[in-house]
Amino acid sequence: MRDFAPRAAAARRRIAETLLEVFERWGFARVITPAFEYEEVLALGLGGAGRAAAIRFVEPSTGQVVALRPDITPQIARLIATRFRDEPGAVRLSYEGTVVRLERAGRGQRELIQAGVELAGVAGPAGDVEVIALGVAALRAAGLPQPTIDLGHLGLAREVMEALALPEGAVDEARRRIAKRDASGLEEILRDARGSAAAVRFAALLPELAGPPSVLATAVKRAPTPGVKRALAELSAIVAAVEARQLDARLHVELGEVRGFDYYTGVRFQAFVPGAPDAVLAGGRYDNLLARYGRPSPAVGFAIDVEAAAGALEAKENDRPGDGAPRAAGHDLVNGAGGVLVAGPLAAANEAADELRRRGKRAVAELTGLEGDSLTAYARRWGFSEIVRASGRPSSQPKMKRK
Repeated sequence: MRDFAPRAAAARRRIAETLLEVFERWGFARVITPAFEYEEVLALGLGGAGRAAAIRFVEPSTGQVVALRPDITPQIARLIATRFRDEPGAVRLSYEGTVVRLERAGRGQRELIQAGVELAGVAGPAGDVEVIALGVAALRAAGLPQPTIDLGHLGLAREVMEALALPEGAVDEARRRIAKRDASGLEEILRDARGSAAAVRFAALLPELAGPPSVLATAVKRAPTPGVKRALAELSAIVAAVEARQLDARLHVELGEVRGFDYYTGVRFQAFVPGAPDAVLAGGRYDNLLARYGRPSPAVGFAIDVEAAAGALEAKENDRPGDGAPRAAGHDLVNGAGGVLVAGPLAAANEAADELRRRGKRAVAELTGLEGDSLTAYARRWGFSEIVRASGRPSSQPKMKRK
């Protein structure tokens, strides 16, 4: 948990607001969901990792167990299943808010700011490509460098695990080995597989089946079952459609993607940018999610980690070559439009600031009598790009002198 001082808060608000504006232009209407819900309702839409990350407590007035949301997607699914139950077409919703996750390894909590979208009612590659294209557009609008889109398919992992016919309890261990790209450890697990030799050979390749989209051709030649071939064909169709959109992004295929095994049903994608150690965007297809809330429907979406995006932008700013002169602290971060600080006699300064605000400017009257270098330093700290001095008695047209 952390506080954000004005510069950091303004940077994150700017990112979030930019993302929401892009979502709206793409037809995604914004909704707001509560910070916590009854645990049993929230848990319906969470995978195993999500349930483990939920922080629970007893609501005093009812005695019910409630949970802070570790993910907003289940809330959107509940909303679509109830408020939009009879909607015959696609439902496009967007959101922004905080989630709180319990990190057991770190023995603490983590609060994240997210902005994302959910598209319900559109099956297959058409919906997948729509949200991937939106994600790329949103990241670029926020000022981030060209992203690398990492594409996997959880249906593929599910088909492979089924074809292996591993003993009970070994599937989770096999998935862990694949996720860690532990080829030798996976080989040990596969010795107990009761499936075909072709399935075992294909599974052993999963930690290495990653790279440019051309890796799909290699995988198709070795696909052991019709189900695996079907998943690869679907992922190939998504890659082809993304390439046809000519997005400003690099594509990377990760066939060993097994995270979210009990949550995602099809494509899973992440976006990485320079300056951020982890993904700034993550999402995928979860066609079974809405059915848990009583409205079966295909669905796909993503969430952008606003904090990770802000960190990447700060790294980009720090890497930018300059002339060595210090930047005005807060400028372009406290408020992208700058603003006007009005000095002078209080009544005249107030009237001048009011007039500037009526003209649509950001303006405040300086209330403490700062002068000279102290006034200039204050303006820089708080993101005012201009200082003006109001003089004379208050009037309907206050006089201002620029400094």
